[in-house]
Amino acid sequence: MNISCIRRVAAGLAQAALLAQLAVPMSAAAGPGHDHGDAPAPTAAGGPQRLPDGAVFLPKPAQHQLDVRTTVGQTARLPRSVELAAEIRTDPNAGGRVQSTQGGRIMPAGGGIPVVGQSVRAGQVLGYVQPAVAPLDAANQRAREAELQAQRVQAVRHLERMRGLSDTVPQKELDAAEATLAAIDGQLNALRGQTGVREPLVAPLAGVIANANATAGQVVEPREILFEVVDPTRQLVEARAFDPALATNIASATLAAGNERIPLEFIGAARSLREQALPLIFRARGAALARFAVGQPVLVQVQTRDQVDGIAVPSDALVKSPSNETIVWVKTAPERFAPRPVRTEPLDGARVAVTAGLKPGERVVVQGASLLNQIR
Repeated sequence: MNISCIRRVAAGLAQAALLAQLAVPMSAAAGPGHDHGDAPAPTAAGGPQRLPDGAVFLPKPAQHQLDVRTTVGQTARLPRSVELAAEIRTDPNAGGRVQSTQGGRIMPAGGGIPVVGQSVRAGQVLGYVQPAVAPLDAANQRAREAELQAQRVQAVRHLERMRGLSDTVPQKELDAAEATLAAIDGQLNALRGQTGVREPLVAPLAGVIANANATAGQVVEPREILFEVVDPTRQLVEARAFDPALATNIASATLAAGNERIPLEFIGAARSLREQALPLIFRARGAALARFAVGQPVLVQVQTRDQVDGIAVPSDALVKSPSNETIVWVKTAPERFAPRPVRTEPLDGARVAVTAGLKPGERVVVQGASLLNQIR
């Protein structure tokens, strides 16, 4: 090989080496907007984060800040429960209606017409109904009264004549004349007693006015409901069960009122369906239902005599996964939490029974599960 060929080969190798050196920094120093997003997003070192396997890493300081609490799950025999829709009803022995037996105009009593929420006493007069008399009826009444007056004048004169002839007239005729006069006087007194008599509207029992449909000067019809009086300390709960067999399988029942659970006593079940459901009647002890209004919808948890093996956890421990599964969070390490898909049944409104998905002895998150579920 001559010298010129060697020089050409050396020049080609040098040029290739220079191109290789320039290519490396050009690929590393790509301009803004030319990256392909292959690198993961930066995360705070040691901060809360969702791990690739779906678990959550949560340091101890973050656990205290989120107020995460756990408990050890234990399997037990739990009553199978059913959640029923219900309403607050009036106890027929602690509530009543005030109605008018005749048509007329409402007149206020001495203390005025009571309003909704006002307490009343048993026998208290809530108002009066002034009967409305038609002109023709009033004319007929006056005509009847005039006729009775004329009959009375004749009866008095006849009685006086009979008494003047008492020596010759039998005593039975004298007694008949006196009886005729007494009957006419009775008819007159009854006719006059009905003129302008007001009907008092009396409270049937002590309680609170739950409904008022009366105002001063209002014209009402007979049997119209003007007031409803209830005793709020004695109310009932009417639940509706679509399975009639539930009425013979009730062990206990509770009513949910916020975070409080009110124990209920089962009174009995109806013997006829209402809207394809069987009414079940419950009562609470004391005045526990006084905070509820008549007709207010509530939920009743009925515990049956049937039992199921499960782990009782608070309802707040249940959350939804991104795939809309019901899950609970289990503490698998001091700073690691793993999701567990579970199958549950209602227990008492505040708790549920986990029947599948949890193992005895696992630490279940019972407080702060919703915050833990939001960590991404």
